[in-house]
Amino acid sequence: MMELLSLSLLFLGMYGLITKHHVLKMIVSMNVMEIGLNLFITSLGYQESHLAPILSSKFPSSALNFVDPLPQSLVLTSIVIGVGTTAVALAFAKKIYMDYGTLDLEKIEGRL
Repeated sequence: MMELLSLSLLFLGMYGLITKHHVLKMIVSMNVMEIGLNLFITSLGYQESHLAPILSSKFPSSALNFVDPLPQSLVLTSIVIGVGTTAVALAFAKKIYMDYGTLDLEKIEGRL
């Protein structure tokens, strides 16, 4: 179920990137697509009866009882990269607005 929700967010963001011509709407669509992808990766790494991969004296040290931490670490890295990408995209949007006075790409197209 979670995989379907995450894939629907991914395709919703992709649809927004393809159909919208406003720069800020495209940035929001890119973030929705990123959230969908992060949810999908996290849901693939989840296992119902397994424990967090932390070794202690309470839990047995068998690797078969632990969840794979790689998807979670990839998602954390993706979140950091997404924040940086959003910041750069917003800086470009500000520069576009200062140069052209609009963020609509169809209006800017005639001025190039």
